[in-house]
Amino acid sequence: MAGCGGFVGTCCRYLVVRWCADSYHGQFPLGTFLVNIIGCFIAGLIFGLLERTQIFSPAANVPLIIGFCGGFTTFSSMANDMWILGSKGDWITTAIYLSLSIILGVTMIFLGRSIPAKF
Repeated sequence: MAGCGGFVGTCCRYLVVRWCADSYHGQFPLGTFLVNIIGCFIAGLIFGLLERTQIFSPAANVPLIIGFCGGFTTFSSMANDMWILGSKGDWITTAIYLSLSIILGVTMIFLGRSIPAKF
């Protein structure tokens, strides 16, 4: 089941990154940034629903969190984007990207977990 979720997550990541590459032409690695932030929100939402409701069983953790979110988000791509920015000497964008990724990632986990079970 994790493989199926991973396949869907990877396909979605490709589509988001491709869309961003076609729409945005700046230095900031927007595609990787968005999939990581959105993935954090989805993970927080699923964890929150698992804790407060019976909407998902604990077994849903495998295809949804490990599979989909694992395939959708990509820390290795984020680290490579930071290396590329740093190797160009673009330290301000590197610092902004790293800071926003961590701060917004944790914020999205919090927001996802905070959504009430009945919305």
